[in-house]
Amino acid sequence: MTRARIAVAALGGTISMAPGRRIEDGVVPRLTAEDLLGDLGADLPMDVTAGTLAGLSSASMDYATLARTRQWGIEQIESGAAGLVVVQGTDTLEETAYFFELTWPFDEPVVVTGAMRNPSLPSPDGPANLLAALTVAAEPRSRGRGALVAFDDDVHAARWVRKAHSSHLEAFSSAPAGPLGMVAERTVHYFHPSPPRPQALPAGEVQGLVPLLETGLADSGELLSLVLDGGARGVVLAATGVGHVSTGTADVLEAAEVPIVVATRTGAGPTFRGTYGFHGSESSLIRMGVTMAGWLCPRKSRVLLQLLLAAGTSRDEIERQFRLRGDLDRAEC
Repeated sequence: MTRARIAVAALGGTISMAPGRRIEDGVVPRLTAEDLLGDLGADLPMDVTAGTLAGLSSASMDYATLARTRQWGIEQIESGAAGLVVVQGTDTLEETAYFFELTWPFDEPVVVTGAMRNPSLPSPDGPANLLAALTVAAEPRSRGRGALVAFDDDVHAARWVRKAHSSHLEAFSSAPAGPLGMVAERTVHYFHPSPPRPQALPAGEVQGLVPLLETGLADSGELLSLVLDGGARGVVLAATGVGHVSTGTADVLEAAEVPIVVATRTGAGPTFRGTYGFHGSESSLIRMGVTMAGWLCPRKSRVLLQLLLAAGTSRDEIERQFRLRGDLDRAEC
């Protein structure tokens, strides 16, 4: 049987960190893709092409790095690779995974992974996570599933996954859908069939200010007003409950001239469309022209909005894309 070839792009993060010159300085990204793969030994059941494309902390991840990684991955798939593994830090891993979910044009999977413990700590989880990601990428049943996250032997869909704990090894969850599957004995076990995927979006050059703001108690809308006056191209609001804002914030939204997306800040559940009717409720915001994120979390909503704005998408098409990708009845689940 022909061995699958998997491309591995290392971007930095905890999985690649080692102590600096002085121990008190903490760990920094230093290890290459070859270093990470070397920890797995020589008995991998697949061939691997390794590339060290960046050495960033996850907090400093940017769209230029992601676009470069995507292009490298496209070249690898076009030259025969069966999948792409992206290794990075965990802080923004859920956003990276969703970037690939939105823009990846192939059936061959993209699998994103990282680590919670750096290699200098007892029982680092990086080698096991990387091996699981390679296993998922080489599995034929991973084809057509888009971007996946392999972490702690769970396999998550990029649309649902989120970092739900700052330091625990079981840092990632997919509430309320749950993981797609798991890895056991170097075998991928999928619990759900592969759903149809929406057409990939162009990976245009992301420019301009598209902030994510959270609303809360006694929010007057003043910060939102300052952001809009400062030239924001669009805004994502992490709103209370099912998509509610204060009357002051609603007044600012009513006058806004750029796309506004409202998601729920709760961590699980959708925004509503027609249950509440007060000024600042979901139905009143929709009448103002606000786009509701549905089941998409605020961070995923921002990635989607940034890519749509980069492509010069119309307001009507932005609304359609969020309905397509944010509603359970229309998008993958």
